Amino acid sequence: MLFFRHALEARGVRSPEDFLLEYRKVAGEIGAEVPALKTVEGWIYEGRKPQRAFRPTVVQMLNHSIDDLWTDVPAEATANFAPLTGASPTELQADSGVDLNEMKRTGTMAVRRAKEFLLGKDRQTVGDDTLGLLDDEVTRLVTAYPREPLASIWDDLLETQDQVFRLLEGGRVRPSQLRDLNFKGAVLSFLVAKGFNDLEVPHQAMTMTRVAASCAKDAEHPGLIALTDGLKSLIAYWADMPGDAYHYASQGAETSANLQGTVGLWLLGLQSRAAARLGDAETALTANREATERRERVVPDDLDQLGGLFTYAPEKQLYYEVESEALLGHGDQGLITQAERAVQGFADPSEPNWAFGDLAGAQCDLALVRLFSGDVDGAAEAIRPVLDLPPSHRNNGIVVSAMRVRQALTSNPAQTAVVARDLRAEIEAFPAHRPALPRR
Repeated sequence: MLFFRHALEARGVRSPEDFLLEYRKVAGEIGAEVPALKTVEGWIYEGRKPQRAFRPTVVQMLNHSIDDLWTDVPAEATANFAPLTGASPTELQADSGVDLNEMKRTGTMAVRRAKEFLLGKDRQTVGDDTLGLLDDEVTRLVTAYPREPLASIWDDLLETQDQVFRLLEGGRVRPSQLRDLNFKGAVLSFLVAKGFNDLEVPHQAMTMTRVAASCAKDAEHPGLIALTDGLKSLIAYWADMPGDAYHYASQGAETSANLQGTVGLWLLGLQSRAAARLGDAETALTANREATERRERVVPDDLDQLGGLFTYAPEKQLYYEVESEALLGHGDQGLITQAERAVQGFADPSEPNWAFGDLAGAQCDLALVRLFSGDVDGAAEAIRPVLDLPPSHRNNGIVVSAMRVRQALTSNPAQTAVVARDLRAEIEAFPAHRPALPRR
């Protein structure tokens, strides 16, 4: 057993949840990053050594070096540690004395092993149960992606993508199953590519998008093909390549022109934002008008039913419209009202189309249009929730959006005001721990 485990037991720390409670206190004192619960479980249950960003806090907590903590303790030394005398208020225990958190952990491992068994069970063909299992996992990941920090789903996302690829490579797929598996491969690769974009690794994101496009073509799914063009546009947009972003969005808009779902509207929104970034107000306005007109004729398709990043909800459409106006430097009262509505559209986390990234983007846009109207205090109020986001949620798009507000503050007539100076300094410090997924 690692000395790390012994040190925790000696302090009465019986679960990852208990560990995180203490960790957050210390991290708050030294301004350090907080890991995801799954990361802590890896330290405690699997013996993984913490990434460098987390080590100072662990050392501060336990008063031992990382090398000492990750040293095996000889069996004869275990008696030197006093047994635990009770559980913390957050600890769940069964009547038998078995730790329910430990039961959940071992149960999760058993489920993972059972999934591997099912995926490898049929030697000649892929069974319907296997496809059903993958359906459930794809649905869960699509739903979770916009709502949870990337760190909490990244491993599962990569694992599920790998499972689909192995089935496609294994030669055990019936012709009737091939299209379905390629559809799943495209969806999962799309999410992985979006993850790389959130991590500010555009070249990896673009490579994975091409994998998604290949699977979409093999699935013969025009909507997914158009979505991959949209993702290329999104990657270029956040990488500050608006010309490329407009090119890919236009390509996807052409592919999706006759589709009835919302994918075509998303491509128009991407076109509008890219055009605005290029300073082309007329093209941005035309794209937004067309998207508004087409909204009335939308017939939800299988991608809209999937949800998450695969549907373009009215709330998101309004957010994109406001952003294109903000990028053009507009800030009249009518636009401010629209921007406030866009933020309100993502105010309720229980709504199916809620996404923390879209909410943060809408809040940054509200800050921008208020700034352009001369309201520095209102801008500071709008961006405050964004600056309060934990490091795990500060993905690339959110950071870039916040930095746009900082840039606007630099050129604003009120730039010398105390509020403006303080806000600029705070936004500048915001990207200090910018990855959505802690580096390993």
